[in-house]
Amino acid sequence: MLDAIVANAPVYLLIAGRCFALVMTLPLFSLRTVPRIAKVAFAGYLAYLMIPHVDFSSYAPYLTDGAFSLHFVLLLAGEVLLGIITGFYVTIIFAAFSTAGQFFAFQMGFSASEVYDALSQVENPLMGQFFNLIAMLMFLQNHWAQRVFSQALASSFASVSAFSVVAGDGRIAAFLLGGLSKLFVDAFVIALPIMGTLLLINVAMGMLSKASPMMNMMSEGFPTMILVAFFIIMALLPNICEFFLHSFESAFMQLERLFVAVASAGRGT
Repeated sequence: MLDAIVANAPVYLLIAGRCFALVMTLPLFSLRTVPRIAKVAFAGYLAYLMIPHVDFSSYAPYLTDGAFSLHFVLLLAGEVLLGIITGFYVTIIFAAFSTAGQFFAFQMGFSASEVYDALSQVENPLMGQFFNLIAMLMFLQNHWAQRVFSQALASSFASVSAFSVVAGDGRIAAFLLGGLSKLFVDAFVIALPIMGTLLLINVAMGMLSKASPMMNMMSEGFPTMILVAFFIIMALLPNICEFFLHSFESAFMQLERLFVAVASAGRGT
């Protein structure tokens, strides 16, 4: 193993740069509780497994003057950028599920119950963290993590390089902005049934409080909305999980299309 790494040291460092950037930006793997030495070791092992499947022949003219020349540093920065883009887009997918919980947490009365979310490493409402944990469970149970580190990573090395990013003509920036807009669309689709039901409950409570002010509907409204919201979540949980899987599949298909478009642009130039 060490002999293969030393014999291909410049190429190995380029591969390890992309793998390490991916590990550092992916949800769950980028947690502060995960030791950094474990992340470095995992990225190094991934890079070693990727060496036989990577064709960096386009980089060969820039590696002849020494492994640590300015050209090599720029190529390494491009590889790190590709890993960050991939991991950041997967993070956007999980942010959609967390945002869905934030949409109706205020209506349930849980807006003040914010806790530290270890996955996104930010203060997150309780329902947002609940959806985020379900999404992570579906992500691991359906082997999407293995697909990211095997199929997606290998195909990215086979299709796109640092030169392709330069020749992308803004495709990557437009792709990330489109991912942010899709984040809010997916979050709204997930939260819409609960938000609509809670809105009807609020309207009914308002009408009852006007009809009979002595009923004190304010004290009864929040427990009712919490119970109804949890009942809707339990009833829609199979459909929500299916939507999570569909979101993962469509997101990775869009990421694959981006790599194909950027690679074709790089070959065209």
